Amino acid sequence: MTHVQRSVQRAGERFLGGDPDAGIETRHAFSFSGFYDPDNVRFGPLAACNEERLAPGAGFAEHPHRDVEIVTWVIEGELTHEDSTGHVVVVRPGDVQRLSAGSGVRHSERNEGAEPLRFLQMWLTPSEYGDEPSYEVVRGVGDDVSYALPGVEAVLHVRRLAAGERGSLPGAPWVYVHVVRGDVRVDGDVLRPGDAARLLDASGVEVEALGHAVELLAWEMHAEPHFG
Repeated sequence: MTHVQRSVQRAGERFLGGDPDAGIETRHAFSFSGFYDPDNVRFGPLAACNEERLAPGAGFAEHPHRDVEIVTWVIEGELTHEDSTGHVVVVRPGDVQRLSAGSGVRHSERNEGAEPLRFLQMWLTPSEYGDEPSYEVVRGVGDDVSYALPGVEAVLHVRRLAAGERGSLPGAPWVYVHVVRGDVRVDGDVLRPGDAARLLDASGVEVEALGHAVELLAWEMHAEPHFG
């Protein structure tokens, strides 16, 4: 096993946000909105990793974004996305959604289904600003799939492991791992659902599913954003 510099953030250590009275619960991994920690602003180009829980009928009204890449992974339920470029899409578990805000876009997200919705939303800062907005959904992502993010030197890896199965993480200056389901050992640390690990200069890092099948997301990131 190759040990690397790493830190672990447990699910219970995330900053709680959202609006519970409106059926919105958010768990933030980084500084966000009214919560600011100067030592926890970003990791490489990754600036947000929010676990969102929306009750049936709840959602986020239309709001603006610019110069940010927003990647969404639905864990359970169905997410209805609508944006100012004309897309109205229902995103389901196993789909990867990407909204490149570029020079500016407005969107809304809501739970129009009868069941609770839980999804992970990740924001990354692009290398160049002011590009045209764009949108994409990749349906039914399978095991060991990699999704390269336009405008960012970053790749999202979806890893699913059977109980007892071993695998490896990509090597990169910054690797961010979020556990969606199951318990997994990452470079000696046991991570459970909602836990995350941040690895610096990762190479040859092994993962092992413990007890049950595991689903995790791993960001492979090669460059910090260029500001100014």
